[in-house]
Amino acid sequence: LTNTSITDAQEMETIWTILPAIILISIALPSLRILYLTDEINDPSFTIKSIGHQWYWTYEYTDYGGLIFNSYMLPPLFLNPGDLRLLEVDNRVVLPIEAPVRMMITSQDVLHSWTIPTLGLKTDAVPGRLNQTVFTATRPGVYYGQCSEICGANHSFMPIVAELIP
Repeated sequence: LTNTSITDAQEMETIWTILPAIILISIALPSLRILYLTDEINDPSFTIKSIGHQWYWTYEYTDYGGLIFNSYMLPPLFLNPGDLRLLEVDNRVVLPIEAPVRMMITSQDVLHSWTIPTLGLKTDAVPGRLNQTVFTATRPGVYYGQCSEICGANHSFMPIVAELIP
């Protein structure tokens, strides 16, 4: 015995499968375009290269004569009153506010992660790969972060301090 009414719902099943797929694609394509456009910046004011090492960061201001310096965590004996333990460094990254900044981030040895949560920045530093992030800060101040990748026993001793000035 064959019931012919079973095949009557095939058209409806086809429609309720294809229609949501078309809706999702029509939402996704413009979103992907906007995501791509917000990630690219054509003319940043500063380009800074950050290289992760165990257990410090190296910064290169590539636009200004190749200024290069290392940033180490300050030991407790060198902290001033009011400094944050395990977060203060000997050389801060100094950046302007209200100017687009491109951070090029890589690593020398193992996986690291250049993270400043209050600025909404987190980019992995991978050996042999150059990742970038672009941001424009709007408020001056001192912003603290740390390596948020488990890159070894002392990974929490890789603080990042960005000083944003007008």
